Amino acid sequence: MLPMLTAIAIIVDGLGFSAWLFLSSVGLTLIYGVMRILNIAHGGFYALGAYSAAWSIGLYSQTGSTIALTFLLIPVAALVAGVVSGLLIERGILRFMYGKDEILMVLVTYAIFLVLEDVTKLIWGTDSYVAYQPAFYFGSIDVLGIPYTVYRFIVIGVAAVVGAALWWALNYTRSGKLLMVVIEDREVSASLGINVTLFFTVTFVVGAVLGAFGGAVAAPEISVTPGIGAEIIVLAFAVIVIGGMGSVGGAMIGAIIVGFARAFSVHVYPPAELFSIYLVMAVVLAFRPYGLFALAEGRKI
Repeated sequence: MLPMLTAIAIIVDGLGFSAWLFLSSVGLTLIYGVMRILNIAHGGFYALGAYSAAWSIGLYSQTGSTIALTFLLIPVAALVAGVVSGLLIERGILRFMYGKDEILMVLVTYAIFLVLEDVTKLIWGTDSYVAYQPAFYFGSIDVLGIPYTVYRFIVIGVAAVVGAALWWALNYTRSGKLLMVVIEDREVSASLGINVTLFFTVTFVVGAVLGAFGGAVAAPEISVTPGIGAEIIVLAFAVIVIGGMGSVGGAMIGAIIVGFARAFSVHVYPPAELFSIYLVMAVVLAFRPYGLFALAEGRKI
């Protein structure tokens, strides 16, 4: 039987880590669901978002203005970083690769990821950036004697809003329904007059923005240093594999499973922190080889 304080810590930490994981991985599963591209460059988008947010928050704070507005710089930095990098990569490189073997696409996106890693170093150098201002502004709160930043609970709320917005957009808007048709069959969609190329571009940019947003949201609570993109792509891959590649709902469930597995191991047996995530993934794949909520794929005859 776990002590009450330990149980509360596992719940709060699990929810906070799950929210961050969902925001960081949902763009990856969205791109795969539509374009069938396992986008390794997603880690680069995450890093660009984190650096952009940390840099812009630090620059704004030097003006002496109220730090309340630093919270608004997070989505702005993610939007700029995601749109610019997403458009350049999709229009400049990936559009020439459509229809190629999936393994080749993995190699291409991995090469793009390595380029983005160097781009972040060229722009921001190798020094660490700390953007504590948004988390500091909202202060902290005690949960049964355990102090937590209010910012952590805001991130949980933001993740819930993003998940609900994506679910609504995919199921209750005309564009979302057309996107589901594109996911089901590209050739039939094109024959029906749907602009598949436009959907690919928009989807990739949205996925890039979501990846950058995950990094921007994390910036106030982490040290933004070179290599954070490689760390998140491994965790995001575990999340979408557990939930089912291509499923937004699966990404949310996968993030919750991974988040609570990590929180439980941290508070109960810390040496198993990293191992616990891959143990959960192995167990899930042993019974559900395509993940818990993998999208059904029709066979072409």
